[in-house]
Formats: sequence, C-alpha cells, structure tokens
Amino acid sequence: MSDVTFPAPDFGAPLGERDLSKLKWRCRRGLLENDLFIERFFTRHESGLTVGQAQGLNELMDLSDNDLLDLLLRRKEPSDAVNTIQVQEVLAMLRV
Repeated sequence: MSDVTFPAPDFGAPLGERDLSKLKWRCRRGLLENDLFIERFFTRHESGLTVGQAQGLNELMDLSDNDLLDLLLRRKEPSDAVNTIQVQEVLAMLRV
C-alpha cells in the first residue's frame, strides 16, 4: 500500500484555457434546446469559470439529453446521484 496522497482540487481556481476548450467540446449535445442553454451559459460565464463549476457541468453532461432538458426547464430537480454543490451552482447559472 502506498502512502502517496494527492491534494484536493481547488474548486475556486479559475479554469485554464485548455480545460475550457475540452469542456466546451464535452458539452455538445444532441438536442438543440440543450445546446441553446449551454451556448448562452458559455457566452455569459466562460471567462470566469472555476474548476468546481467545470466539475458540476461535467456531471450534468453525464445525463441523457432528456434528463438534462428536464433539469434546465425545471421539470425536475437533480437526483441524489448528481445533487452536489457544484451541480446546483452550475444548474442555477444555466437556468438564468
């Protein structure tokens, strides 16, 4: 067994340019409605995104297109599996 420990990520740190580019690519969706929400999100927030917000957005991108749209349109709230502080923060930003 190894005693190597890794530092916890700094969720408040600004997201780097390369990571932002990867995140944008990951956020491409099959439903136009989701793409419109995400495009507006990046237009408003990309210059100030943090590592934590990127993590929350990544967690949302694991959802199916229909489940994501239901969250964006407030038809439902995040389930326990994706109900993290980061997801809640990004979801609020997406819904504005």
